[in-house]
Amino acid sequence: MSNKKKILISVAILFCSILAQAQESTIKKKKSSKDPIFSNATYVGDDQIYKSNPLKEDEFYSPILQGCYPDPAITRKGDDYYMVCSSFAMFPGVPIFHSKDLVNWTDLGGVLNKVSEFNPHDTGISAGVYAPGITYNPHNDTFYMIVTAFTGGLGNIIVKTKDPKKGWGSPIKLAFDGIDPSIFFDDNGKGYVVHNDAPDKGKELYNGHRVIKVWEYDLEKDQVIPGTDKIIVDGGVDLSKKPIWIEAPHLYKKDNHYYLMCAEGGTGGNHSEVVFISDNPKGPFKPASNNPILTQRYFPQNRPNKVDWAGHADLVLGPDNKYYGVFLGIRPNEKDRVNAGRETFMLPVDWSGTFPVFENGLVPMGPKLKMPNGVVNKTGKDGFFPNGNFTFTENFTSEKLDYRWIGLRGPREHFISIVKKGLQITPFAVNIKELKPTSTLFYRQQHNTFSFTTTLDYKPESEKDLAGIVCLQNERYNYVFGVTKKGKDTYILLERTENGQSEIISSAKIEVKGALRLQVKAAGDNYQFSYALNGGNFENLGNPVSGDILSTNVAGGFTGALVGLYATSSNNSHPK
Repeated sequence: MSNKKKILISVAILFCSILAQAQESTIKKKKSSKDPIFSNATYVGDDQIYKSNPLKEDEFYSPILQGCYPDPAITRKGDDYYMVCSSFAMFPGVPIFHSKDLVNWTDLGGVLNKVSEFNPHDTGISAGVYAPGITYNPHNDTFYMIVTAFTGGLGNIIVKTKDPKKGWGSPIKLAFDGIDPSIFFDDNGKGYVVHNDAPDKGKELYNGHRVIKVWEYDLEKDQVIPGTDKIIVDGGVDLSKKPIWIEAPHLYKKDNHYYLMCAEGGTGGNHSEVVFISDNPKGPFKPASNNPILTQRYFPQNRPNKVDWAGHADLVLGPDNKYYGVFLGIRPNEKDRVNAGRETFMLPVDWSGTFPVFENGLVPMGPKLKMPNGVVNKTGKDGFFPNGNFTFTENFTSEKLDYRWIGLRGPREHFISIVKKGLQITPFAVNIKELKPTSTLFYRQQHNTFSFTTTLDYKPESEKDLAGIVCLQNERYNYVFGVTKKGKDTYILLERTENGQSEIISSAKIEVKGALRLQVKAAGDNYQFSYALNGGNFENLGNPVSGDILSTNVAGGFTGALVGLYATSSNNSHPK
């Protein structure tokens, strides 16, 4: 890299840092003793499928990551496994997990956790960063995370570390277009990047026609080598059938053959996983005769306990010397709506023949898997990520918050502080419907049947002030359930925003003398919002409402529903 180019990159990074600091100072206001304080929060998951399918000693549940943790990628170094997922405009970017056995996972937070380097402050929630790849290179003992960032002009970037538990280096911008990159290192140490891209100009044959490209990678310069790019898959398995959205490619090497595994069919009901083989990492690649090797698209739509949209997979050799695949899927509610989002599932993979095949990946999926030999299921204990039905209780007594609490378009640390009474949110002059960082501490909805309860100490001073709970699919589709002022009176209200149009559907004048408890309970598509005053029992604010606007079916996008502790000094939700 020339000195001139290095200087330009340094100037650009400095400018982004100054811009991020300026943005923070303009959004954030001085903490006040009158800011809302949340003294606790409790999430309870209560899905029937887990009650009907209790675990035996040698079993674990799939999905392994419930809620919006899509597009998983996985790698291994010795006995250590690391897995990353998409996060879009949630912050920090690219959640990362660690395991020793593929069953018990520890949440390590996010790879992209510096707002000066990843700043989705003005993007829709489904932009930001998605479809990461993670690969360990034994030749230089280095981990690589490569991803596409739809914010700040970043494009495709790569970050490196010797130890994912200790953080990552700064993003390096890569000189190619397209999405869904992953990086592969051959036995001789040579690097290759594969990714989805548009066909060459003028050669797009139909809507959804895409290609997979490969580049050689310069490990010294950390750049793809100009002129080495080559299209290795055009359209998909069979171009004559007009396959759509060949994407999420991963390269592997086994028995002196190179395997290219990709998603095909789009991340919806036609989603699938397909595989190709070659004698060279740059092809030509020949599709397997038994494609797809994973899909749920062939079964009745009304099947019980439906798992759907399976695809976007990655493979790893497990602790029992058997292959396993992680992939995304969804579990819709009783109205076939997707509220919890795309989740991370796992299946064993039979690679005893020429091609890998997901075991039971072509039959309707069940909720349980056999654990690798010798593994003990500790999920939800000893600091390991929970799955199945569980209760998560947060009393906000520790400065180090659980990584499951996230920000939107910016760091949670910009608006939260732990005080004697609990978590204080210093409200931004931004409301939940704006394309800006919001002062909302979010938690992913991880079940179709759940409750989320919090205790709030707050007395709004004006109609511009509001604090409470928000249930959000995106900035144009959400529910706000909170406390505000109207004249001299205090009100609790429930506002529904659909396609950017807001309506107060319930409100009540209240007198808050002590702590106020707020709760949302969901039973599939029905969401009930309730409150309890001054130590009393919960009473409903209005009737149950539909969770339709919290589903991707209605709201669109790529994320799952979030539930958050919300405060704003720019409220425009006013009671009737």
